Amino acid sequence: MLKVTSLYKSYKNHKVLKDVSFTAGPGECVGIVGSNGCGKTTLLSILAGAARADKGSILFHGREAVGHPGVFAEEAAYVPQENPLMEELTVKDNLSLWYRGSRKRMEEDLESGAAAMLGIGDMLKKPVSTLSGGMKKRLSIACALSNHASVLILDEPGAALDLECKADIRRYLEEYKKQGGTILLTSHELLELSLCTVMYVLKSGSLLQAKTGLGEKELIELFT
Repeated sequence: MLKVTSLYKSYKNHKVLKDVSFTAGPGECVGIVGSNGCGKTTLLSILAGAARADKGSILFHGREAVGHPGVFAEEAAYVPQENPLMEELTVKDNLSLWYRGSRKRMEEDLESGAAAMLGIGDMLKKPVSTLSGGMKKRLSIACALSNHASVLILDEPGAALDLECKADIRRYLEEYKKQGGTILLTSHELLELSLCTVMYVLKSGSLLQAKTGLGEKELIELFT
């Protein structure tokens, strides 16, 4: 269970987040939508421990993560929109570099874990610079989940990917939910948002719950 309470974040005089609170349980996918620049990426990076809120609480299974980076490292897997991989290294070298576990555990993941489900074993010898955007995204997810995190946080997971890669990633996310994982994602794509069991709109720094299954026009109306 993830419990977020009263998060605030400002940059100089601009209040990005104001009293943001929500909960997310096992098997849930929480979608956070909003106009460009509304603070979605800031919120996700705070929830992943990559940025700090001015104040507020983030509990993973009752453990306070704010001020305790080890809790974020154990419980949260973060896949930013920008590719974090080392382009000059091979897929296997990147996986080894980012992997948070033993070599034996990594080999097990390549055989039957997240890395196997995402097809990483078929491209281990390839330099990352030669991969498609979809392959890089799959590798980023596998690297992020090397801690076997209970919460997967994704910023625009399908951005700039072809339809086949988007479908592959959606299938993996569905399986992650079925296995009891919690997903938080931002997206502008209706197919990705269809994964969501809970939906929020981030507007003027506040998080407002919305219905799931809304169409494009209805979502845009919520932003304005």
